[in-house]
Amino acid sequence: METILADMTVSMSEFKKNPASVLRQAHNRPVAVLNHNKAAFYMVEPQLFHAMMEELADQDLHRKVLARMAEKSDAVEVDIDEV
Repeated sequence: METILADMTVSMSEFKKNPASVLRQAHNRPVAVLNHNKAAFYMVEPQLFHAMMEELADQDLHRKVLARMAEKSDAVEVDIDEV
């Protein structure tokens, strides 16, 4: 069984009839568009999509920081005046 990650769902045929109406009814919330009762895609407003992309970028940066901190013992100390 597939988990639907939205409070609002709409069938593909209803979505095709009037996407703008679906967007209005969503009131800034994500909408799962279903095809044969399975999520085909999610519709989100640009602000939410941007926030999701920012969160993913932050998580990626966090993983890089942790990986580099684990390699700290390999670091070479330098004098800032010599750089």
